[in-house]
Formats: sequence, C-alpha cells, structure tokens
Amino acid sequence: MIKVGLTGGIGSGKSTVTGLLLARGIPVVDADQIARDIVEPGQPALQELAEAFGPDIIRADGSLDRAGLAAKAFVDAEHTALLNSITHPRIAEETARRFAAAEEAGEAAIVYDMPLLVDKGLDRGMDLVVVVDVDVDERVRRLVDKRGLDETDVRRRISAQVPDDIRRAAADVLIDNNGPIEALAPQVDELVEEIRRRAAA
Repeated sequence: MIKVGLTGGIGSGKSTVTGLLLARGIPVVDADQIARDIVEPGQPALQELAEAFGPDIIRADGSLDRAGLAAKAFVDAEHTALLNSITHPRIAEETARRFAAAEEAGEAAIVYDMPLLVDKGLDRGMDLVVVVDVDVDERVRRLVDKRGLDETDVRRRISAQVPDDIRRAAADVLIDNNGPIEALAPQVDELVEEIRRRAAA
C-alpha cells in the first residue's frame, strides 16, 4: 500500500480535493478529524487535558471547550508544548491504526490529509507528496469572504505555517487551486491515475 501525503496552507482547498478523491474511491485519513476524535467525551486525552489545563475546559455536556483550551494552551511555548505532549502521541497512534486498517482491508493506496505534513517533516515518510497550491492573497480573500474570518488573524495564521515555496519544493505533484472549482477535477483525475499507477508498480 502506498502512502500519499496531501497538504497545503490554510485556505488552499485541501478538503475540496479530498472530497474529490473520496468520490473517486481513494480512501483518506484526515489528521484534523483525528485531532478532534481523540478529545471526544470518554477519550483519555480529554481527561488528561482537563488535569493539565483545568476542569473548566470541559463543558457541561462533557465536550471540550476548544476556545477555552486555546486561551490556556497558546499563552506561551511551555503550555503549547504541554498540549502537544498530550495530543500528538495519540494522534500519531490513531493515524498508524487507520493506516494499518486500510492495509488490512486490501487498499492499494491511502491519502493522508495533513496540514502540517511538511512543517513536521512527515512528507519524508510518504511515497508521494501532493501540495494544493493557492496564492496567499487568494487564500486570504477566500477565508475572509467565505468563512468570515478576520484578515489580520488569517495572515497571522498563514505566517505561522511553513512558507509556500518550501511546501512546493517538497511536492511530487502540485495541484493549482487558484482558479474555479471546475479546474480542480481534471487535476484530481490525473492525480488518481498517478496514485493507481504507482500502487500497481
């Protein structure tokens, strides 16, 4: 089974690409979804976070107050490191479990949708690296117009990620998502062909 790393900066349209891949029968492991799953009520990580950051980060219904956690976890490097020490090992463990399940199910390929693939050096463990590429100003426009985010906050979040040129340099396949969604499908079709070709090799 080949592992395909899919990444791109915030607002690049990775989820649109993964939707097209799923529609074409290519399974996807979503790192953001795993990060949400491991802090669901009843999961050990949620209790550990409450012990580390205080019981008030858990809402009355037992779910995680994400904003409340962020306010405590991102105050300095030490608190952020504490958050990461609780969540990252569990994310890695669950990711490995899902990869193994896909292999056991006889999948020829798996796509790992991971925003920080290059930032964390995880691209080196992939057989194929795909980068969804969109100019910074276009990403800002989409996030402000479509998601209603604050422009200053968007630019701050973009600058906190690895620069686009470093991400592009890691790519085996570059998907240009600057244009309309209609321009995306043919590129995804080509990617699917490349994934299947490599998986059959």
